[in-house]
Amino acid sequence: MSPSEEATLSEGEVIRHLGSGEITPRMWDVLAGRVTPVRPRDAATVLLVRQADRGLEVYLLRRVASMRFAPGMYAFPGGSVDPRDSDHTIRWSGPPPREWARAFGADEALARALVCAAVRETFEESGVLLAGPSENEVVADTRGDDWEEDRQALLNRSLSLAELLDRRGLVLRSDLLCPWARWITPAMEPRRYDTRFFVAVLPEGQQPRDVGGEADHVTWMSPEEAVRQWRAGQLAMLPPTVANLKSLIGYATPEEVLAAEREIVPVQPEFRKSAGGITLIVPDGVDYPF
Repeated sequence: MSPSEEATLSEGEVIRHLGSGEITPRMWDVLAGRVTPVRPRDAATVLLVRQADRGLEVYLLRRVASMRFAPGMYAFPGGSVDPRDSDHTIRWSGPPPREWARAFGADEALARALVCAAVRETFEESGVLLAGPSENEVVADTRGDDWEEDRQALLNRSLSLAELLDRRGLVLRSDLLCPWARWITPAMEPRRYDTRFFVAVLPEGQQPRDVGGEADHVTWMSPEEAVRQWRAGQLAMLPPTVANLKSLIGYATPEEVLAAEREIVPVQPEFRKSAGGITLIVPDGVDYPF
């Protein structure tokens, strides 16, 4: 952390940046060191990109207003790791868990679960499945009624990813994912996540659809346009979403994104009480979106 990366915020500004709606007494207690912070839950999020006529586009969904976390916010497909994401019976193609463990600073069991969660959440929230009948193939289309039944079963947890892939004779394609970033929710928040961000290219032949459920609107947009609309107050997004969108700016094609060399450094902003109100501290070199 560096003093040059500090900014003094009023309570109202903290609310705006955190998207919390309110600063509760417990949150003040965490800041004051009187209460132990909540342990963050492991989560996986996927920046799904595609090539469009005007360049690179990324898939965004708007979380329904009834969601407990980040209601009404635009985000990428993603969510918490499910215990069943650690199932070792899943047929696997691509970089093994030990390579993902090195990239994300996790043990192999968690790394496997994170990759599986990324694949599962992408299918649940976009209908896109990063799997295929062999290690060199990918599912061509997932828009049929039978696929929708499987997606709903994953959502209500009556079906696990391992069961879905086994029943359909599919191999998980970890090679279709690349590690991109890692953000940890500030300690004062009551709902915290240790989120690993992946990037993946929309597989040829597959088309995402408006799947409903946790999202009430989905869209494809260039990273530049998404950031522009966020700055204009037209798209509500949490800082990690904006920061990852900004990190895509400058890449002309999905292939350039996949070829990018990224060192995954955990980013955990800190809020501290100070004479001027609250001070936000972020690591050196982090382009924190204000």
